[in-house]
Amino acid sequence: MNLGIIGQATGLFAVTNVDDILILALFFAQGTGRHGATARIVAGQYLGFSGILAAAVAAGFGAAFLPEGIIPYLGLLPLALGLRAAWQAWRNHRSDPGRETAVATEGGPKTLEVAAVTFANGGDNIGVYVPVFATAGIGSTTVYVVVFLVLVAVWCLAGRFFATRPIVAGALSRWGHILLPVVLIGIGVLILIEGGAFGL
Repeated sequence: MNLGIIGQATGLFAVTNVDDILILALFFAQGTGRHGATARIVAGQYLGFSGILAAAVAAGFGAAFLPEGIIPYLGLLPLALGLRAAWQAWRNHRSDPGRETAVATEGGPKTLEVAAVTFANGGDNIGVYVPVFATAGIGSTTVYVVVFLVLVAVWCLAGRFFATRPIVAGALSRWGHILLPVVLIGIGVLILIEGGAFGL
């Protein structure tokens, strides 16, 4: 296995997914103390990123799996989830003003919610990965995919690590129910604007 390709794949993944660590930390903070939350978050992250890889590999080898014009509208997914989380946090605060750890759902983040945010947030990555896969060939693309999937686990560990550090965990526990909707809404709006959706 070519170490140069492994290094390139590692660098490409890190550069295109650095913002995912913050989102994962927020999800893990939401799931603290909730049975099965960690497994759901990891499964959702893998599901969402596998969708990104499938689209990029298919497009890289000539299949128009995800039309380019659709990518900006992926911003509607985190935007909708962010608005939902904001509504539920506001509703929980009104029903129990002393509750500081209100979460978007009673059981913590759901697998499909995490997958939707991961896919939408990484939708623009498809445009970066496609030319790389198209020129790399089947063998090198396989290496990229394997390295990416291994690094998803590393990213999940990093997100969980940050979410469990006392200072970070305290801040996320106190402000996470506000920060998560803000981050999701911000990601959604950014994807829409950068992609030129609705003429923005």
